[in-house]
Amino acid sequence: MDLKATTRSVLMAGLIVAATLLPAQQAKKPLTNDDVIQMVKSGLPESVVVSAIQSRPGKFRTSTAELVRLHKAGVTETELNAMIAASNKGSGGGTSAASLEQSAAAAPVSKSRMPHVMMTAKGTTQELHLEKTQLAEIKTKPSSMKSLAGDSAVAQAMQAGVNTATWDAASHMNSAVGSTSVQQAGSIFSGIMAHRQPKVTYVWGVPGPASSNVVQDGTPAFTVDFSRTMGVNPDDYAPALVKLTPAQNTCRIVGATQGKEDERSSPAADWQIYSHFLEERVNIQAEKLGPGKYKVRPASELAPGEYGLVLRPLIRTKNFSGGDVARAQGDGLMFDAIWTFQISDDGQ
Repeated sequence: MDLKATTRSVLMAGLIVAATLLPAQQAKKPLTNDDVIQMVKSGLPESVVVSAIQSRPGKFRTSTAELVRLHKAGVTETELNAMIAASNKGSGGGTSAASLEQSAAAAPVSKSRMPHVMMTAKGTTQELHLEKTQLAEIKTKPSSMKSLAGDSAVAQAMQAGVNTATWDAASHMNSAVGSTSVQQAGSIFSGIMAHRQPKVTYVWGVPGPASSNVVQDGTPAFTVDFSRTMGVNPDDYAPALVKLTPAQNTCRIVGATQGKEDERSSPAADWQIYSHFLEERVNIQAEKLGPGKYKVRPASELAPGEYGLVLRPLIRTKNFSGGDVARAQGDGLMFDAIWTFQISDDGQ
């Protein structure tokens, strides 16, 4: 019995050692670009992917071509920045040619950032918070901003906040689960529709009845910078001011256009969003300081009400990917971005 007990103990100890060493060996295997793409396409949340990148060794390639490939595969800006940070951290102890090349390629790209806007009113300058418009889908043709504001379907869609679910699902639209989720979210938007239509109206809106940025100055000035937004040619866009239309105390409508019913789930860049876009533009004076850098002010004093600074394509027939618009990525991010403010009744 003692011999058998000893044998079992030795075997158990060997199994424990093997169980301990195996995960350690697996953990030492560095993550690669393809591993990140696989995690994204599998539908893992962004926070999980970022945690994996930060906690495990990585062997990431961050050349321009690789970053473009990762971006097209659905890797988010946060995930890309985590990879670049891990790559820079890992290259600190090595001086190989590959490490130097990797660091050189990553350096300029790491400066990429989201578009941002500074507003100056009555001598005070503040940064406006970037907001992302929600997207509602209705069957009524967009005849005027007033008619859209009176459409209960728009208010219901905005109030339901289903666009958040659509964005999350669309960010993994390469997977079967993501694609199904997008279709389900879309069916919620168009739930009031009795029959499927070849074309529907897409309405861009900002949740809430009023902006928290209250301005007592009818001629605020803005400094706009979208020069380093990843995946975007800054020369394709220019800032614009639009008047927002409050809708049934639930949202502020930015604008609307028509498109195919499944437009938001399509990765193809064939949607001319802006060619027939309905919005209420405000005349501005814009000074271009460089690619993606502008100074903007209204051409005349703004009347009290709700407004938003937006980014619009210089060529109205520019094609967009419905999938990029749904997940606010690349050109979709540019079109979905808005910085809202309110001119108070005593803003003179």
